[in-house]
Amino acid sequence: MTLKDSDWFSEPCKEGGSAFSLAIQEKLHDEQTDYQRIEIYSTTRFGNLMVIDGFVMLTSRDNFLYHEMMSHPALFSHPDPRRAVIIGGGDCGTLREVLKHPGVEHVLQVEIDERVTRLSERFFPELCASNTDPRAEFYFGDGIRWMKEAAAGSVDIIIVDSTDPIGPAEGLFTEAFYRDCHRVLGDTGVLVQQSESPLYHYDSIIQPMHDAMRAAGFADSVSLMFPQPCYPSGWWSATLAGNRDVRRFREQDAQQKPFTTRYYNAAIHQGALAQPEFFSK
Repeated sequence: MTLKDSDWFSEPCKEGGSAFSLAIQEKLHDEQTDYQRIEIYSTTRFGNLMVIDGFVMLTSRDNFLYHEMMSHPALFSHPDPRRAVIIGGGDCGTLREVLKHPGVEHVLQVEIDERVTRLSERFFPELCASNTDPRAEFYFGDGIRWMKEAAAGSVDIIIVDSTDPIGPAEGLFTEAFYRDCHRVLGDTGVLVQQSESPLYHYDSIIQPMHDAMRAAGFADSVSLMFPQPCYPSGWWSATLAGNRDVRRFREQDAQQKPFTTRYYNAAIHQGALAQPEFFSK
């Protein structure tokens, strides 16, 4: 079969001078919520595709890379993670990964747009398999406001699983937000935030993120890199911050993890810590 131009979904990345395209079979859903436009497509090779405001959010085929790297490195970098908060993450894939850790007692997911979660339950049910876990709690509201009002030292892990730093997510990339995270985490807490492409966004997002995290009070920060085919450049990052050396992790526990993953393991964790020469941190 020869595909027509209309049979492809393409996301251009102007700052990278590139675009990513997927061959699609049909549009499954199209909705304008109070916050954003959400589209769902069926693709020929990547399963279902979620698009928000024209940007690829996830596909069935490769989301495990992102969700595993947004959760397990942070959890294994903490000495004893019991309480976690996910800001964003409405597709629930990160929630599923966090709840694989048997020592975790409570996970609160704070997502501003409930429709992301409801559509994920319909079109990505495998990501929502842990939504009924008694340790999971959902709050549909503003993550910035929630963090500002949360009690000091009340959380062990904060995962900022946000969209790009535009629209509703823009305020999640600021020093003020990181100051609130620092207060809520306490001395041993770990923060992780998706930090875009090392190739395209080092100067504009990654380095300013490190600067803002340090200015907010975090003693250490490091970016972990991993492949992500459906995101600009195919090379993505998650940035860890904490008051201790976040390059150290419970390696033996990671080697002996009592759950399955498709990408993450102790060796991947260690390798992701290696920094390119053009990184100054």
